[in-house]
Amino acid sequence: MILAGDVGGTKVHLALYDFTHGTLVHARDAKYPAKDYPGLEEIVREFVGKDPITAACFGVPGPVRHGRLRLTNLPWTLDSFELEHSLSIPHVFLINDLEANGYGIAELEPHQLHTLSEGDPSQIGNRALIAAGTGLGEGILTWNGHYHVPMPSEGGHSDYAPRNEDEIDLLRFLKQKYQGRISFERVVSGMGITNIYEFLRDVRGLKESAELAARLKHEDPNAVITELALAKKDELCEKTLDMFVSAYGAEAGNLALKVLSVGGLYIGGGIGPRILEKLKDGTFMKAFTDKGRLSQLLINMPVRVILESRAALLGAAAYAEARAAEISGTSPRVASKF
Repeated sequence: MILAGDVGGTKVHLALYDFTHGTLVHARDAKYPAKDYPGLEEIVREFVGKDPITAACFGVPGPVRHGRLRLTNLPWTLDSFELEHSLSIPHVFLINDLEANGYGIAELEPHQLHTLSEGDPSQIGNRALIAAGTGLGEGILTWNGHYHVPMPSEGGHSDYAPRNEDEIDLLRFLKQKYQGRISFERVVSGMGITNIYEFLRDVRGLKESAELAARLKHEDPNAVITELALAKKDELCEKTLDMFVSAYGAEAGNLALKVLSVGGLYIGGGIGPRILEKLKDGTFMKAFTDKGRLSQLLINMPVRVILESRAALLGAAAYAEARAAEISGTSPRVASKF
């Protein structure tokens, strides 16, 4: 049995996988509130029980160095060697969460993706992955001539680049709010939705209804804003989502240019599937392809939304099996084909 994990700042999502005819088969999964546990080991023990685990991989937010990571939003330090010892699992690996998502793409079926733009599907080359959720993740899938090799990136923390007067004023607003530099994550993420909303309300003077103000005090602001925007029930919320999706598309295009992702751009993270209908209306693709002399290059790139919420877990499981097989010389995946 392979253990896969997606470790976030607020929750830990674990899953068990086996193989049938070379394909990953989901056995079970569960989510745990991270703040309720002193460390990852306690969550794993509670989830696994007596199931025998041959290898494990955890996708984690941030750069992993020598199998070790200090989480920024939790008082945890994760070390793959210590986890192997304390959990009695022969092989434990830590990889960046976007790297795990990248490995997951190869495991997805067509129905687990939605194509925003077909582009030129005959192109073969690098791919790019962008994922807005709690933060903004970015990843690179390098084509080595045989398959795509996922590589982590912290590109979501690069400097925010406004493109028009509204975004220039948004940058000024955010610099004052955060008292310093502004990264793309401040705009293209869950916090970004709220930031744009506050800018349009407080700087541009768009009216906030009393009913909406009351809901925002007691509910998740991002969920409320998105709900009313998609239902076209509130102008302020609609303009917020418009501005958010346009910025999302622009940064996706920036990433695609830097990676030269002729093999396609993939949209991961939790926000994409929730706003899929908005992504379909052309706002994202217009900003994505608006790159001047290189616009045609972007037009030719396929763009797909990852609909499968367990993509990172699939990728972590695939990585765990492959790396453990390299070390041990035994592959459960290959063995399941016969």
